[in-house]
Amino acid sequence: MENYYQIKINIADKAKSEILIAQLNNCGFEGFEESESFLNAYISEKAFDDSSFEEILAANHIAYTKNIIPEKNWNEEWERSFEPVTVDDFCAVRASFHQPVKTTKLEIIITPKMSFGTGHHATTYLMIKALSTMDCSEKTVLDFGTGTGVLAILSEKCGAKKIVALDNDEWSISNAKENIAENFCSNICLEKAASLEKYGVFNIILANINKNVIIQHFLDFKQHLMPGGVLILSGLLAIDYIDIELYAKQNSFIISGFIQKEDWICLILSKGSINK
Repeated sequence: MENYYQIKINIADKAKSEILIAQLNNCGFEGFEESESFLNAYISEKAFDDSSFEEILAANHIAYTKNIIPEKNWNEEWERSFEPVTVDDFCAVRASFHQPVKTTKLEIIITPKMSFGTGHHATTYLMIKALSTMDCSEKTVLDFGTGTGVLAILSEKCGAKKIVALDNDEWSISNAKENIAENFCSNICLEKAASLEKYGVFNIILANINKNVIIQHFLDFKQHLMPGGVLILSGLLAIDYIDIELYAKQNSFIISGFIQKEDWICLILSKGSINK
């Protein structure tokens, strides 16, 4: 069993909080809880880099406190605070202990654990909203950095015939496996991996990660996306748009869609003609 750090950061400015989340996400932090006056950030004890963290906090002149949370307590914490999330009338994400949501076309049941992607964070919300505009019927989908598996599960519920869900974090793989079973999915291949080298090509690639990882894998996305395929990206702040646009052009992608929630954005990119 692995312990996690809960770091409580005193910050009341919403915009600064969003930027800080992006910076910490790039340093390995896996979960965040926002309130009006502070931000709770979570990272495994093994992954925590004290020098990188101190550098970020010092640059922002922010005070914080740090506590160790045993892994066994994390689920209890989530279950106390987790509430269903609805994205328009398209999809609801809830836990098994919630009542069914009858106002949406689709419903996903997840076990609210540490893994990123419950629908509460703006980027997962945006990815779900972007998928609502796609025709996934009989398509192949890659979910790169699957986290809870919620986007892979949604892809199957939208009719995708084959989904490959990848993550390099063992905890995420374990959580995604449980969630895939909970939703009775049968078309998802879940694997622990950090690269796309051994995988084929797909109609749709989903990547809700962060700017640095997206830039690092842009060529991979190009090589593993079918002509006319669609690449959906998030984990990005509005200030990241210019950099992503540059790398998109260098890899023959066209930004064909843009969605924003607060300071976060989701981009829909096409390779050749859009394959819907």
